[in-house]
Amino acid sequence: MSTLGPGPGLTRVRSPSTLLPVEPAPPTLARVRRAVHALRDHERAQRMLPYFGVSRGGYGEGDVFLGLGVPAVRRLAATYREAPPWVRLELLASPVHEERLLALLLMMRAYRDGDHDQRTVVFRELLANRRRVNNWDLVDTAAPPIVGAYLLEEGGLRARPRLLETLSSSRTLWDRRIALLSTLPMIRAGWFDWTLRLAERLLEDREELIHKAAGWMLREVGKRDREAMEGFLRDHCHTMPRTMLRYAVERLPPARRAAFMAGRPPGP
Repeated sequence: MSTLGPGPGLTRVRSPSTLLPVEPAPPTLARVRRAVHALRDHERAQRMLPYFGVSRGGYGEGDVFLGLGVPAVRRLAATYREAPPWVRLELLASPVHEERLLALLLMMRAYRDGDHDQRTVVFRELLANRRRVNNWDLVDTAAPPIVGAYLLEEGGLRARPRLLETLSSSRTLWDRRIALLSTLPMIRAGWFDWTLRLAERLLEDREELIHKAAGWMLREVGKRDREAMEGFLRDHCHTMPRTMLRYAVERLPPARRAAFMAGRPPGP
């Protein structure tokens, strides 16, 4: 008795029940880099340089820009969120600014979605490679949601004094800014001690980017506890850098703002 098979010109099709699902391959470094470079915009890149201190002797000297806006880099981070850890570390080592920003956004996603052990790995990766977090936007992107969040929420309480003191005492501008920005989650949790302590420690810092960061964090304190911020300003408004003071009082009523800027602290 013959067995019926496919007729002439027909191909046998395997039953769907016998097919195994194929997991998509994780994004490769080359694939991610191609996607980044496909969005380059030379004219925009040239316009970006002054905002990031890219000039001879500037804090961003030598940084390379492709001209991608932050929304575009965030979309890339969403697209390549499954990139393995080694890919994001290679991106963080890149001389290209947008690739380093993408690496940090991938690290933020890994931290947000991870368990305690995975968050610890991301936290340690960032600290170990923080010399590549070397411009203000990179610090501001990564320090609060990774370093600050870990110290506040993931058992980093014992490490907090030593780490923040080490960072704030560093000769590296970006370490000091990381220390300040890492207090933002603490501020949001209603705990201002470290912000005020670091702002006082850095009163004599010579870098304007530190003055701006300290003033910004003081302003964030003031949003939640105006008296705590104003108490600091009463003690220091006569000697603190003008940029720091201006950033701190930005949200105060005009009369109080003017009084502090004139060095005549108003009453409570």
